[in-house]
Amino acid sequence: MNDLPVLSVLIAIPLVGAILTAFLPAGMARLVGLGFAGAALLWAAAAALSSYTLDGGMQLTETHAWIEALGVHYALGLDGLGLLMVLLTTVLVPIVLVASWHEADEAGNGGSRSFVAWVLALEAMSLAVFTATDVFLFYVVFEATLIPAYFLIGGFGRSGRGRAATKFLIYQLAGGLVMLASVIGLYVVSANQGNPSFLLSDLAALDIDPVTQRWLFLGFFIAFAIKAPMFPVHTWLADTTEKATTGTSVLLVCVLDKIGTFGMLRFCLGLLPDASQWATPFVVVLALISIVYGALVAIGQDDILRLIGLTSLSHFGFIVLGIFVFSSQGIAGSILYMVNHGIGTAALFLVAGYLVRRRGTASIRAMAGGAETVAPVLAGTLLIAGLAAAGLPGLSPFVSEMLVIIAAFDHAWWAGAVAVTAIVLAAIYVLWLYQRTMTGPKVDVAGPATGVPSGATAVPSGPTAVSSGATPVAMRDLDAREIGTLAPLLLALVLFGLAPMPLLDVINPHVTDVMSDVGVTDAPPTVTGSVSSQGGHP
Repeated sequence: MNDLPVLSVLIAIPLVGAILTAFLPAGMARLVGLGFAGAALLWAAAAALSSYTLDGGMQLTETHAWIEALGVHYALGLDGLGLLMVLLTTVLVPIVLVASWHEADEAGNGGSRSFVAWVLALEAMSLAVFTATDVFLFYVVFEATLIPAYFLIGGFGRSGRGRAATKFLIYQLAGGLVMLASVIGLYVVSANQGNPSFLLSDLAALDIDPVTQRWLFLGFFIAFAIKAPMFPVHTWLADTTEKATTGTSVLLVCVLDKIGTFGMLRFCLGLLPDASQWATPFVVVLALISIVYGALVAIGQDDILRLIGLTSLSHFGFIVLGIFVFSSQGIAGSILYMVNHGIGTAALFLVAGYLVRRRGTASIRAMAGGAETVAPVLAGTLLIAGLAAAGLPGLSPFVSEMLVIIAAFDHAWWAGAVAVTAIVLAAIYVLWLYQRTMTGPKVDVAGPATGVPSGATAVPSGPTAVSSGATPVAMRDLDAREIGTLAPLLLALVLFGLAPMPLLDVINPHVTDVMSDVGVTDAPPTVTGSVSSQGGHP
């Protein structure tokens, strides 16, 4: 593979699939789309295993002049951070396609052909974002992700999705406009120093004065805080996850939102290290507010999909906190958190979506419990995914959460103390969710949606339960297709919870590079007192 443009081929596979499936009948579009998504996964895995080494730095690089007059290049590369985001993306897309196999064809949705095409287009643009090593190219594909995301939100899901899609687009475009000012600013600085360029390698070598760095940092950080999202620019998140299909929510929260924290590491810390350290007190406070506020608001939600969306606000707070405490433990924990959050939250969204389809409502209150007696597999998967979100030891999010919390305590005792409260709050909303949806006496479910194959009939939208006049039908458990979509995610939660080193082996070289770019080192451990040469205590 050394002679091939590996990353260009990786991006082209889902892009070609998106174009092709847009012109195929629905049934064939699903199969062909899944085939292209599977091919992208296999190609990414092959590149990771055969061409990528763990030594750190950019690998599999491609650089071609694009707009020579402006110093713009079509430039791609992959480091440890990008590799994990690429693998996460290529794993989740086929899972989403299988999980949404019939959903897009239901009444009121845009059809499988459109859904599959937009999903593959979003995958292609996301892969381009995670591999771009030219700031202008990054900005172009960063904005291009909004096109398929907007149509996925607005074209498929529950009543009110159009408004949610518009709100999402306004927030993202506003953030992109602010970032554009910083992108232009970087180019002006490079031109003033005699080498006009958008290449990351060239920009990292610039000598940028502190005041300019701070203005450029603000432009990038605001855009990435909206994308992540963080408090107080997060309000689009819950509306989107409430109204969109669960498959779309998986792609938005577990892939697209990672671009925000990815950008903080790549651009804020990588290009503007002094400004990043200057902003640390403010960013740490925002991250802590996001952690606590997201968990508190999640506790009060009745809509299960909205609740899950708000838990991600809390989790992204942890990721940002780990980035900006400037320690190898914190940065490693934040990158590991990005991966583990993507796996765990994808499982939680999908199993919640299966539950909503069976009950005909997303209202936790209307579900009235009792599902575990008739659907034990569904109940078990919901419990595992929920406990992963709460950071249960033995599941992968626990490792990353502990790394960030320990780093927060090393940064400032009060930062660690505030972050720890989220563990208790997460246990509250997870156990409350499970208790109110799963436990209690056996309850029959009204309506045809529970007695037929998934996707054969539409599920009523909105927060209310199905009509009480419908004929009660026993709620069915997960079928083979649904179990198949959840099994790899649950396996990964357990596997990386017990053995996180394969991921950390990829992460640690990148962390070393980031710490070197920022110019900080880990503080040595503090030991009180001393031990005498005779082994006695002072």
